[in-house]
Amino acid sequence: MRQRGFTIVEVMVALFIAAIMFAIGYGAINQALRDRDSINVSQQRVSEIQRGMRVVAQDLTQIVARAARDTSGTGQLMPAVFANGSDNILVTFTRAGWTNPAGLPRPAEQRVRYRFLDGSLVREYWNAVDPALNTEPRQRILITKVKSAEIRFLDPASRNWRTDWPAAQTSGQVNPAQADIMLLTRPLLIEFTLVLEDWGRVQRLFEIPT
Repeated sequence: MRQRGFTIVEVMVALFIAAIMFAIGYGAINQALRDRDSINVSQQRVSEIQRGMRVVAQDLTQIVARAARDTSGTGQLMPAVFANGSDNILVTFTRAGWTNPAGLPRPAEQRVRYRFLDGSLVREYWNAVDPALNTEPRQRILITKVKSAEIRFLDPASRNWRTDWPAAQTSGQVNPAQADIMLLTRPLLIEFTLVLEDWGRVQRLFEIPT
């Protein structure tokens, strides 16, 4: 009795069906890999934003009334919190609670500066609150893809928001006692706003300790 085999047509149909199933399977796997990469990128971005804003919160909520020496050589003291509301330097301030896990011989206070530079939120700091003249700070990029950055201060006296700090004297002379008070004056609240290219507006409000 003759055994009947597969015809060429049946073989071709089987190969055609197998090719379709392989193409469907490959497309699904490729799409899953693309989705996984996209999710990983999104997760990394969320982590970057959360980590950056956590650093901002840790800094601003530990601002202290400590003036610092001007590193440009003017011989003047810089206010505990300083912002002129015009250049790419958002704010410069002194914070406490600088952790020292290595037990280095340094203070727990730190002079910090935030800048909006080349589309990024940049944190800069000095190893000493009163550094040597022309000492360059260390720099760390916190958040990238930033379209704009703004900081505002709530004046405890007038209860008005302002973009510069401390409040500028518009008339009259400032006696030494008033000058010392201005150097150490801190805002009641700080409003920190970023506009990101991908996530839009991110805004946080920080209460400053008195």
